[in-house]
Amino acid sequence: MLPEKTIRCAMAQYFKVHPTHPQSRLLTQAAAAIDAGAVAVYPTDSCYAIGCHIGDKQAMDRIRAIRRVDDRHHFTLVCRDLSEIASYARVDNATYRLLKALTPGPYTFLLRATSGVPRRLQNPRRKTIGIRVPDNVIAQSLLHCLDQPLMSSTLILPNAAAPLADPEEIREQMSAHVDLIIEGGHCGYEPTSVINMAGDVPEIVRHGKGDVGFLEGE
Repeated sequence: MLPEKTIRCAMAQYFKVHPTHPQSRLLTQAAAAIDAGAVAVYPTDSCYAIGCHIGDKQAMDRIRAIRRVDDRHHFTLVCRDLSEIASYARVDNATYRLLKALTPGPYTFLLRATSGVPRRLQNPRRKTIGIRVPDNVIAQSLLHCLDQPLMSSTLILPNAAAPLADPEEIREQMSAHVDLIIEGGHCGYEPTSVINMAGDVPEIVRHGKGDVGFLEGE
């Protein structure tokens, strides 16, 4: 059950978007809502996510309240492509080659944040930022309309064992707590694989949908 303080006065807008040929009109409206401060649920190539405008502290706090996580929670910066990453993370040549090989795809990379990244977007202890480039048509179209990255977190509710995946269940449980739900069909229960690339060698933090066997010598 979600905490009472996340309940909204109005029900969320609900956009049913075609998974392979998304309606640009709906995603343009969705991007405008996010730009104006909306908290949105949207599909990715791993599972559904909950996200907001990168500079919106209030929206980020709402997501923390929905998920019941504190300010140490590691948000993910969801980008269109690698060209957006340089503004937020330090990437050397070896790291870039690995990122290029694995993106777009179901991976989250923990990278050293640049000095220009606001502290609230970083992990406070490690000074890192989570970044990913999804291989999902709807997510990519939304990012294109927004013309900037999204701050996101996996749509997993407090005390739940897995992320919400069924569109009807998402609508039933989230409509009173977020401003916008973008439905793109079922996209799975498995979150991304997480790779820490802030150290000398890549380190697997979480095994998820993305294959990481090559980092384990398999």
